[in-house]
Parts: sequence; structure tokens; C-alpha cells
Amino acid sequence: MSEKMKAVVAYGPEDYKVESVDIPKAGFEEVIIKIGACGICGSDMKAYHGASMFWGGENPWMKAPVIPGHEFFGTVVELGEGAAEKYDIQIGDRIITDQIKPCGKCRFCQSGQYWMCEVHDMYGFQGGIADGGMAEYMKIYNVSKIYKIPKELSLEEASIIEPLACAVHTVQRATIEYEDVVVLAGAGTLGLCMVQLIRLKTPKTLIVLDVSDERLAMAKKLGADITINPQKTDAISEVKALTQGYGCDVYIEATGSPIGVTQGLEMIRKLGRFVEFSVFGKETTTDWSVIGDRKELDIRGSHLGPYTYPVAIDLLKRKLVTADDIVVAQYPLEAFTEAFELALSGSVIKVLLVP
Repeated sequence: MSEKMKAVVAYGPEDYKVESVDIPKAGFEEVIIKIGACGICGSDMKAYHGASMFWGGENPWMKAPVIPGHEFFGTVVELGEGAAEKYDIQIGDRIITDQIKPCGKCRFCQSGQYWMCEVHDMYGFQGGIADGGMAEYMKIYNVSKIYKIPKELSLEEASIIEPLACAVHTVQRATIEYEDVVVLAGAGTLGLCMVQLIRLKTPKTLIVLDVSDERLAMAKKLGADITINPQKTDAISEVKALTQGYGCDVYIEATGSPIGVTQGLEMIRKLGRFVEFSVFGKETTTDWSVIGDRKELDIRGSHLGPYTYPVAIDLLKRKLVTADDIVVAQYPLEAFTEAFELALSGSVIKVLLVP
């Protein structure tokens, strides 16, 4: 194959270009994949528009120049020495890996909690260390875990494995019981994956909140019992009316908006479980006394998809979760600006770049 490839390269906020760059080479136990597709995530949009958590401070998360993209999968085209044996893969296999590139040495990696790696390099955010999938080819390093994608999964299904794995972890963190009233705030890609997963947990009632009626309709189709648009209805009053004034048992925040947090703290019952998933573009402030003194809430974070990729793949394979109507647009790398604009508009759910 050629020594060069096309890739989207990020130099700074709104300074992204399609360029011809060197195709990465596989070192010891490393793998090169030809990208099948790379999804555009909400965090990609926040990075593109210059959110401080990505570009600010003395040690910004984005290390430019970098090839962005962490929702990728691809086909093996090169295996470094030892990689075939380590991962039990061969040329031509479709594979995926976690979006984190763990160091393998810190206390978290050593204890099996690799998703909380202290170094915390992430594919698509640190150039030269962990370039991402908005390219024709990509390197998977020998500290990563690799998962095979069954042949029967479509491109659309394979493209939501990463967000679905994150959604699985979030729903696991919620420890949903049969009698729970669950409120999920946010019906984007992750939220719509969570709707399907929460439905499999068979709670008493699943309520989904979003400001898009189109996304709420999709949530209803995928299993929500009740949908509420907070811009049109007093969601807090509605949820309390549905729960004899107590509030929901579980609240999962997947909006990435500060109002999603403060709304949830008001909506949830005393001794409830609040699960925070989102990546925020700015700080959120609230009266913390509601967490302790007023309600004694169980606040749980959720980060990435540790050990959940096989679960996500299995659920897709068994048709218990669908990608239908979630992936709605595909663009070539050269049209990444149009793809970003469409993703940012909120008029569709998941947009893919397909080299």
C-alpha cells in the first residue's frame, strides 16, 4: 500500500485540516488497521470549538498536531512481531479497542482498573502518542485491549460499539432494580443506547428527557415509557407527580449541559442514585447541601467502557440492541467540516466519517 494516507489533523480550536500524512507502522505487538468508520462524538465537537478542558491550561488534554477520533473500528492490515499471538488475530479481521491507551504501569492499571489510568492517554487526543481514527489507517498500541467484531455486524452496528460499551458501563453503575423509576436525561447516541439497555433491566418506569422532540420520539420507539421535553413541560413537577411527590429513584445525566445536573438533583428522591456520564464544556455549579444534608444521595460517576466491549458486541449480535435510525449520515474525510456542522446541529443523531 502507499506510504501516505489522508487524515484529519487538528492544530487548535477550529483549526482542522485534511492532509496527507505517513501511514503508521507496526512495532512490537502493535496493530495497524484500515479504518472502517469513525463516529463524531459530542466531545469531538467540544474539542473542535475550543472547550477549555481540551485546550486550556499549562497541560491541555489535546496535544496538537493530532488526528482526532475515538469512535473507530477497522480491519487488520499489518501485525507487528508478536501481535497475532498476543491478540489471537490475523490480517483481515475486523477489530476495535477501548478509546483509552493505558500506561500499564500506574496503580490503576496494575489493579485492573485500566480505564482510570493515571497517565490517561486517549486515542484521538494526543498527537504522536495516540492518534485517532479520522484517517485511512491507525495504529493500535501494545498496551491496548483488542476485541474482534463478528462478520454479521453491519458497518452501522460496528460503529456504535464504542458508545454502546460506554452506555453499558453507565447503566451498570446505576444498579437498576425492578421497582425503580429511572430518569435518563439526554437522548443522543449514548442516551439512545442507554434507553435500550435500561429497558433490558426492566425497571418499573423509564422516563427520558430531551429538548428535541425527534430524539424523544426515537427514545419512545426504543423503549422509553414516558418522554418529556423540558423546554415545553416542567419536567421536575411532572416526574414528582408521577412518583407521589418523591422523585425518581435513579437519575442518569447524559446531556453534557449544566442544567442536566441541577435539574436532576432537584428531581431525584432522597437516598436516590445519581449517575453522571457527560463530558462538559464548562463548569457546573450547584448547592452541594442537596447531596448530603437534604437528600443523602449516592453520586456515581461513569467513565468509558471498561470490560464492556464484549457485552456490547454480544448484545448487537443477539439483536437485543439496534443501531437502526441512530446512525443516519456518512461523510468522506474530505467533507469533515460538513459532517461536524451536521453533528453539531443536533438535527441528526450519529454522523460517521468513512474513509
